[in-house]
Amino acid sequence: MTRRVGRHARMIVGGLSVLAMLTSVAGCGLLGGKEAETPATSAAADGKVEKATINLGVLPVLDVASVHVAIKKGYFKEEGLDVKLTTLETGAASIPALKSGDLDFSFGNWVSFFTAETKDALKDVGGFKLVSDGYQAKPEMFLLLGKKDGPIKGPKDLAGKNIGINAKRNIAELTAKATLEANNVDPNGVTFTEMKFGDMQAAVENGSVDAAFMVEPFITSAQRTAGQVTVMDAASGPTDNIPIAGYTTTGKFAQANPKTVAAFQRAMAKGQKDAADRSIVEPLLQDYAKVDKETASLVHFGEYPTSLDATRLQRVSTLMKTYGLIDKELDVKPLIIATPGS
Repeated sequence: MTRRVGRHARMIVGGLSVLAMLTSVAGCGLLGGKEAETPATSAAADGKVEKATINLGVLPVLDVASVHVAIKKGYFKEEGLDVKLTTLETGAASIPALKSGDLDFSFGNWVSFFTAETKDALKDVGGFKLVSDGYQAKPEMFLLLGKKDGPIKGPKDLAGKNIGINAKRNIAELTAKATLEANNVDPNGVTFTEMKFGDMQAAVENGSVDAAFMVEPFITSAQRTAGQVTVMDAASGPTDNIPIAGYTTTGKFAQANPKTVAAFQRAMAKGQKDAADRSIVEPLLQDYAKVDKETASLVHFGEYPTSLDATRLQRVSTLMKTYGLIDKELDVKPLIIATPGS
């Protein structure tokens, strides 16, 4: 079953209340029963993992489909892990929960994690350790949408305009600024207004914002139900194939639980590999995301990398420095815990 991070943690980062519908997690039944009788507990007793029951923070987005695949197919269970999911509103909301130990691992966007690392947010618990890649950009998965037949038709029309965004100083703002500048639009002349993904379609329709930065399945929904049009693809040009998000833990947890981390990585690698197959993910979207069959068949998927790559991730840090999200470029390589067998 799932549980939610407390209000005090959510207030740190503001809204990304993407899909309340995702709180019904596929594979919840894996968490039932008495802990002493679970296979995960037996595995721990045999010395396979130090901690059999792990708390994993996830976001209510398409990006975490691989987690649900891994639960559904029993990949975590095979590794002796019993996974309890906590639904977060933003990746940054996981930071206090990781620090307190309420979460053992968490999904989140790299920008939030790298920003927090430069500020020593987890210094007391050994800093961030990156354990699994999660999602990488592909065309049409990060779109700025405008109103059907409205005046905003292309990137240049965004100059000086108001853009809805789920949270400031995150991966959405970074990629938006980079692609705006690539299209000769001053990113500093644009106003970003924070709002929940679920509110963006209506905000574009009623004129509260001129355009909105959306992700799936909100893109497909806005296009299907309101005829909203693509103004700019924020996963193109300088942000083409840019890493979006992944899974992290703390240095303290990784040092105390190396076998658990390795088991988590192995299960995630299998889930990531399977998530590349739409035929596997689409039915799960209908289940855990409560997305209708037609929408699930139309959403634009990103990539689900099966291993962490320092060169790819360093691109994010470089862009963050370029656009003033961090004061100096972060060296990502020392944060990575190598995937077993890589």
